[in-house]
Amino acid sequence: MEQKTLSKWLKCILIGVGICGLIMYATVIPVFGLDLRTMYPEFSDRFWPWLIFIWVSGIPCFSVLVLAWKIAGNIGRDQSFTEQNARLLKWISGLSAGDAGFIFAGNILLFLLNMSHPSIVLASLVIVFVGVAVAVTSAVLSYLVKKASVLQEESDWTI
Repeated sequence: MEQKTLSKWLKCILIGVGICGLIMYATVIPVFGLDLRTMYPEFSDRFWPWLIFIWVSGIPCFSVLVLAWKIAGNIGRDQSFTEQNARLLKWISGLSAGDAGFIFAGNILLFLLNMSHPSIVLASLVIVFVGVAVAVTSAVLSYLVKKASVLQEESDWTI
């Protein structure tokens, strides 16, 4: 597959993921929370803390999409193995690890404040695992892209 075509496909996927994320964060989660608040009025004091917690946890997710967009643009310009892409992947790794830690700590805090249920804390471990998996994968990719950029640079200097 040609670099420009690959870049276009990556950007289309990123747009799709961004739209799905906006729909989830802007409509589905608040509507679901309002429904829960209506069905269980005794838990209505938990609506805003949870909604704010979920919205804040979405900030790194959309930041990762912006960084991935930059990587896709570099791929389209035939600059796949560059120091910049390695740095961007390292940023993605840090954001993913930070978001996973934030979700874990936030769930524990909300549980200790009696605003959560143990099953929700256990279910959130799946989200934390996915975040850590993304962090490790992007860290490994960052390392490999950096090594490939060094090899490519050395290859460019040889005749």
